[in-house]
Amino acid sequence: MCDRRRAEERLYSGHAKRQYCKLADSTDYERIVLWFDACLFDQSMLAHILSCLLHQGITRAELLCVDAYPGIIPFNGLGQLQSSQLASLYDQRMPVSDAQFRFGEVVDEAFANQDLTLFSELAGRVDTPLPWVPAAVTRWLQERPDAKTGLGRLEYLALTAIRGGCERPDEILSSVAEADTVPRFWGDITLWAKINALANRKQPLVRIEGPAEKLPQWESTVMLKDFKIKSL
Repeated sequence: MCDRRRAEERLYSGHAKRQYCKLADSTDYERIVLWFDACLFDQSMLAHILSCLLHQGITRAELLCVDAYPGIIPFNGLGQLQSSQLASLYDQRMPVSDAQFRFGEVVDEAFANQDLTLFSELAGRVDTPLPWVPAAVTRWLQERPDAKTGLGRLEYLALTAIRGGCERPDEILSSVAEADTVPRFWGDITLWAKINALANRKQPLVRIEGPAEKLPQWESTVMLKDFKIKSL
């Protein structure tokens, strides 16, 4: 198990290193166009990238942030769109303003330090330079452990789905997606991590049955269809 965890950590660190290398090379680009969803995960990444670009002295970039698309309900993100649909959005991009760069630094600081005071301030703001941030931060605050149950919102929704009779990972994902707000900040990998955490608690709330002790993260040779999750 330790070897598998180390392999997963190497895979993640290698992926992150490649991303930072691309950011380091961005000074050579003729044009930088940032495509993002309006969800929590993308907004935190957007803030970090804006902060990194500003740190490198880059103050010229364009932004296209999408929270809806005609005819697609619910809209969970750009990954739902075909290439022609993505192309139709390109002309909606706008230059990133100085205020957006500076606000991105503030948001990045809040996420980096997990500053609850700053989070609360950001969640309550209106007319922000990045208008999707307050809702994203509000959703992030819901991931903090509840005072009574000790569960964040995504863990709670996953456990509710499992206790409601969902056993297969795909069933749980569908149930949680329907119950959560849109646009979602999480994907399947994040959900599997939450389920693994429920199973790894000092007093486990679920039991994972299948070819491995936990649901796979990133690349794996085991198949999700071979797992069942049982409530305890």
